[in-house]
Amino acid sequence: MTRLLMLEDDAGLRASLRMVLEDEGYQVVEAAEAEQALVLVADPVGFDLMLVDLMLGGMDGFSFIQRARPQTQAPILVMSARDGVEDIVAALEAGADDYVTKPFLVEEVKARLRAWLRRPSLASGARAGTESIVLDSRGGRLVFDRDAASLTRGEDEIHLTNTEFRLLSVLVDNAGRVLSRASLLEHVWERGFFGDERIVDVHVRRLRKKVEVEPSSPDLLVTVRGLGYRLDVQ
Repeated sequence: MTRLLMLEDDAGLRASLRMVLEDEGYQVVEAAEAEQALVLVADPVGFDLMLVDLMLGGMDGFSFIQRARPQTQAPILVMSARDGVEDIVAALEAGADDYVTKPFLVEEVKARLRAWLRRPSLASGARAGTESIVLDSRGGRLVFDRDAASLTRGEDEIHLTNTEFRLLSVLVDNAGRVLSRASLLEHVWERGFFGDERIVDVHVRRLRKKVEVEPSSPDLLVTVRGLGYRLDVQ
């Protein structure tokens, strides 16, 4: 059964969402406070998905995501009344994977959760039989091993979120080719976040911090102005 953590301080919304999601077959674990949710995330049993509100009493949702992300690969779907681009970008920068604004249609949340469950994860790998690929042979070699779901530079393993893993997989499959933001949205997320292609920029920026020797002057994951992004294996 799919385990889902729901962090929401509105008891009425929690109750209604829980009823709907349990009818869909999810095992829903509730938390009204971020501190309580962090304890649940630390449980070895883990979660397959998370629904997180941003405006909470005490620790807010942004801080929760930042602290929870290193402990879990579960996709994090934010649900919030804050609909400004700066809030959406901040949540994704913190480590969220998706964002839906309140008030929302329950059917939309259900559809997004189903979409995340369909996507390949770090645990499953993107596809079977893929050998490791040297992305950067300079200095400590940067090696992406899709079967092992790992990215290493020299002896050091680099942590990837599920979204970063999928994004890098698509870029590796199309190394040397320019991919538009729209194409990346289609292949990595299946559908655009609220139609805003800038979400791709946020995740590319996060990925650059992990793969580039000098993220401020990238030469591996490069921007092709006006067109999109290209992975240049070094």
